[in-house]
Amino acid sequence: MGEIQRPGALYQQVAAEIRNAITAGEIPPGAPVPSETQLMDRYKVSRPTVRNAIAALRSEGLIEVIHGKGSFVRALPAPVNTLSRGVVGKGRTFSVLGDEVWEPVEEPTVHRTTTSAVTGRQLGLDEGEELFSCDWLLADPSTGTRLMHRVLIPFATAEGTPLAEAPDSPPTEIYAMLAKAGHKLWWSETVGARIPTPDERTTLQLADATPVLHAARTTHGNDDRPLLLEELRVSADRAQLTYRINAEKTPAARRSRA
Repeated sequence: MGEIQRPGALYQQVAAEIRNAITAGEIPPGAPVPSETQLMDRYKVSRPTVRNAIAALRSEGLIEVIHGKGSFVRALPAPVNTLSRGVVGKGRTFSVLGDEVWEPVEEPTVHRTTTSAVTGRQLGLDEGEELFSCDWLLADPSTGTRLMHRVLIPFATAEGTPLAEAPDSPPTEIYAMLAKAGHKLWWSETVGARIPTPDERTTLQLADATPVLHAARTTHGNDDRPLLLEELRVSADRAQLTYRINAEKTPAARRSRA
């Protein structure tokens, strides 16, 4: 661990040095962090400064404090769930790989809402456009991992289809309805990690300092028109996503086969 460079908030500098040591592997997962006294002697700082540094690292999820034993580098376990994000279609029948693992915790809830600046952009709509929002809370009974799944269906998509009366249909049934309406479907998806909202932390039963994995999938129809948006949220330390990637034919290759 390096030297403290003044001026600046001392606890942040101490936290940065410990963080660097953890990242470099000098203090491996599961290993104890030097004691308060050792850190005080090492950096020539007060006990409150050391405690503030440890508190900062704890809030980041890098260390955990075990009362009576001290502070330890948090050992992050491998995700216990792997979610396959593939969609299989045959004619007008669709299935989502891995869906059979997840069971509803409660009945889905449906309400009417409008697009935000973000969801509007993803759906190719202006902000404030009307849509159905259907929320599912699912769980893997073997691991206890929870998953929040939201489906946003614009009124324009549902109009003239059974979706107008059954927006709480499972995604595979929604795909079948859209295919029956004449759409040739394809999907795009973005994935990110972020700090959970208080509601997400409670619903997903997240541990302190655990980020949420957020996947947003758009279903496209004819002329690449966005038809609906699905949002998946799950604990980032409990699940990982897997995708099958196929090589796409280039326009030149398609023309050569014409």
